[in-house]
Amino acid sequence: MSNTKRYYEHPARFSDTEWQARVQLAAMYRIFAYLKWDESIYNHISLRVPGEPGHFLINPFGLHYSEVCASNLVKIDIDGNIIGHADWPINPAGFTFHSAIHATVPDGHCVMHVHTTATQAVCCLKDGLSFSNFYAAQLYGKIAYHDFEGITVHLDEGKRILASAGDKPVLLLRNHGPVVIGATLAQAFSLMWLVNRACEIQLATQSMGQALELPTPVLEKCVADSLNFDPKYGAGEDAFAAFVRLVERQDPSFRH
Repeated sequence: MSNTKRYYEHPARFSDTEWQARVQLAAMYRIFAYLKWDESIYNHISLRVPGEPGHFLINPFGLHYSEVCASNLVKIDIDGNIIGHADWPINPAGFTFHSAIHATVPDGHCVMHVHTTATQAVCCLKDGLSFSNFYAAQLYGKIAYHDFEGITVHLDEGKRILASAGDKPVLLLRNHGPVVIGATLAQAFSLMWLVNRACEIQLATQSMGQALELPTPVLEKCVADSLNFDPKYGAGEDAFAAFVRLVERQDPSFRH
């Protein structure tokens, strides 16, 4: 049976477009688990449901990322209310700032948040991200910061997080972790890849000595030359597809 045929075999309660989004998002959760970007049952990737304004998909609270599949993702509205049937609840802390972004940012179709060691460590540094390596250079001018306020369960902080992000696709929550905003699932993944690798290299560099900062003209050229942000050039679609093939070889149950 071909991947394409399996892709569109789905319960009747889901439209073809919603099921496609579910399969892609479930695959992304498995990719995060493979990359060790998961955090027990916590953290989140949320995705707008195509053709359903105000509806979003998010992980069921209580499942590890390796258990997420297309059918058990939870559909919610902008207030976090569950739409239709769901066997699991959602974590309200997970959607507090996601909802503010989805409701306000037109191209904010996908929002990702992680607590990887490298990214959270850099978020704890006074100076934050250093533009001193290949990956960080591609993020120049695309980073914003938000001061730590505690666990993100209060709706009013969601508004402040949105204000802190401004027009930047990457928001580093100080002492907490990064949030990325993508026009597509693949673009958000591409951004998170850059953030995570930039932080890993920064920590490795700083463990050996002082990092060598790059001059502004070089940084600006790196951003202009990067294809990680432009949907016209795929914006990470090829990399996402490669990782989907990888996790499918390991365990194709995310498509169920």
